[in-house]
Amino acid sequence: MGKKNRYSDAELEEFREIIKDKLDRAKKDYELLKSSIMNSDGNDVSDTSPTFKVLEEGAATLSKEEAGRMAQRQMSFIQHLQSALVRIENKTYGICRETGQLIPKERLRAVPHATLSIDAKNSQK
Repeated sequence: MGKKNRYSDAELEEFREIIKDKLDRAKKDYELLKSSIMNSDGNDVSDTSPTFKVLEEGAATLSKEEAGRMAQRQMSFIQHLQSALVRIENKTYGICRETGQLIPKERLRAVPHATLSIDAKNSQK
């Protein structure tokens, strides 16, 4: 029996479930980050004393900037997961884009949006 050149439909279905679970959690995290940036929960500095207001505003600005960066990273992660779902539909999921070999299942379970095998990833450094 030769080497497999793609994962079976059953294996792809397993990965689809893993990705959908991660995608749901990632979207929830993104919404939390977005709401913290927009202060939609009403948690602002309007009720603090004037003495600490300047410090609070500075911390809030820093926190919003950090939350903004985290939200951008989260959106990128969501897009990678969505692309992985498209690759599952196309039956190209789990194939290293550099070597054309199957990415090991262990790697895909840990990083379900991976498009490179460990060897290919390490050779890019």
